[in-house]
Amino acid sequence: MSAAGEGTLRVAICGGGRTGHLNAVLFGQQPDVEVRMLTGNEGLVERHRQGGVIRALLPDGSELAARPAGVGSDPAMIVGDADIVLITQPANARLEVLRQIAPHLATDKPVFVGAIPGFCGFDWLAEHVLGGRDNVVIWGMKDVPHTAFELVPGRSIRMGGAKSLLHVATHDRQSAQAGRQLQGHLARLYEAPVELLKSYLEITLTPGNPIMHSSVIYGLIGPYGQWSGRAFTDPLCWWSDCPEIGAYFLERCDAESQALCKSIEDRLKVDLSSVRPLKDEIVDAYGDQIADPHTMLSVLRTNRAYAGIRAPLVEAEKPGRLVMDRSSRAFQEDIAFGLALLVEMGRRMAVSLPHIEEIFAWSVAYMGGLKASSLDYFPAHWPVEESWS
Repeated sequence: MSAAGEGTLRVAICGGGRTGHLNAVLFGQQPDVEVRMLTGNEGLVERHRQGGVIRALLPDGSELAARPAGVGSDPAMIVGDADIVLITQPANARLEVLRQIAPHLATDKPVFVGAIPGFCGFDWLAEHVLGGRDNVVIWGMKDVPHTAFELVPGRSIRMGGAKSLLHVATHDRQSAQAGRQLQGHLARLYEAPVELLKSYLEITLTPGNPIMHSSVIYGLIGPYGQWSGRAFTDPLCWWSDCPEIGAYFLERCDAESQALCKSIEDRLKVDLSSVRPLKDEIVDAYGDQIADPHTMLSVLRTNRAYAGIRAPLVEAEKPGRLVMDRSSRAFQEDIAFGLALLVEMGRRMAVSLPHIEEIFAWSVAYMGGLKASSLDYFPAHWPVEESWS
């Protein structure tokens, strides 16, 4: 990175998707923060070379704009002097990203390498790649700080609802001081307060996209769904179009996830009280943006922060028809790296997860099998946790 004034926080964002774009604009509003983006999108790189700015379209109709200090595909140029690295790519891309940036991370100062969101066992993945780097602080954020959609790469991103409180955790190997330093960095980047969790398992086990997206898909096109064996005629939104049976399966999967948490809590003697039922998590996160918080279905359908977020549909063989995109993050990330981890954790803990296992088995068959998954780096010794000096 180029030289910057004393006190400048150097941020590297790995990923040119929705979250990466929005964070780049928001960070660009902060004083003494230098932002760079690592992306393989040549169009995005070229637009930056031509002096283009990125606009964030806010919910109230106003706009923010920023131009990162650098946008490129060379990890040495983007992360070489970074203080904090944010990996926003889907979980199925993170192994390769970590391998690309690892040789170029600074060695003479703490470097905070984290994922947003940090689910799918990112702490284990990062330890797998960066385990020998004592100056690297591994961390993750429980969820995205804001929803984001309608991305026009290099030009604009629309911001949805914002979280009122951000939760982060560090790898169990990190010191309390490293956690406090992380909080200080993030406090410079985000308006919402940042709370440090006690265990990274609180992120790994937080109910989120792996059970949310898979339950909706199963409710739509699974064996009991209205669209089972049929193509869609029109686009649909993840949440405002969630079917009742999708919400039903989501509630069952959430209950099973809570049972898994309780078993892990008892066996490993960790406090997982922050991992609350999904409906409570969503209501707390979005507050009055939800018109009807009464049921899981009403929470999903009436959350203004979720409005307009479309499900991943692609053209079917028959013109004018749409089908679920098997290559989307809903399958390649949420199933292969999220649900797979829950299923394996349940197996090792001898906790029954019938609905999660049913949806997982159907989804893996629908997507044509697993090419890669979180099981590639899930520690073989778990649930016997290593002790870190």
